[in-house]
Amino acid sequence: MTTPTPTNDEAVATVLAELADLEDPKVRAVNERHGDDHGVNLGKLRALAKRLKTQHPLALELWATGDSAARLVALLVCRPKEFSRNQLDAMMREARASKVRDWLINYVVTKSPHAEELRVAWSADPDATVRSAGWALTAERVRKNADGLDLPQLLDVVEAEMKAAPDRLQWEMNNTLAYIGIEHSELRDRALEIGERLEVLKDYPTSPGCTSPYAPVWIAEMVRRQEQR
Repeated sequence: MTTPTPTNDEAVATVLAELADLEDPKVRAVNERHGDDHGVNLGKLRALAKRLKTQHPLALELWATGDSAARLVALLVCRPKEFSRNQLDAMMREARASKVRDWLINYVVTKSPHAEELRVAWSADPDATVRSAGWALTAERVRKNADGLDLPQLLDVVEAEMKAAPDRLQWEMNNTLAYIGIEHSELRDRALEIGERLEVLKDYPTSPGCTSPYAPVWIAEMVRRQEQR
């Protein structure tokens, strides 16, 4: 006898039940301090997604639940290239949990054929959270393939806006500043000067052995490592 294939509704209910079983109040307390609203250990969540494998229709249904843990699973089992530009734009505007936004950008949008179009649009969006996503994509482009980017103009914007930007947007602008200084030696002095003058994240708490996100320190350390290779 052939076992019947679960419907999407049944599959969603099963995933939600498993996530509920994985809920840990201690994990939730830690996550909430970082802007997240779920209590599932990410290693266990990844294991669940690995078992499910790629299932784009299920991913759409899981995203539609609005549950952050379910949305993280959705981002791991979806097919990034199957999302339309408008779908990705809507998802970014719906995603308010920090980890959901991070995974949406890094695991889905960067693999989409719409990534560059969205980077440009989001970077000028009036919503600071959406704009931060545009700057996250910009930082990634500066790091991996800056061809076609006006780097001096990006530094102009960082210089004018980063100091007063909301935290999330400020963080991504700072990443862009640092990557320009690290990867583009001809603009390194200017990037260092902007970072030293604005002092953004200068006092950010950094664990022992980790590099400070303060751009002048970060740039200097990464350049030092490059020169030792």
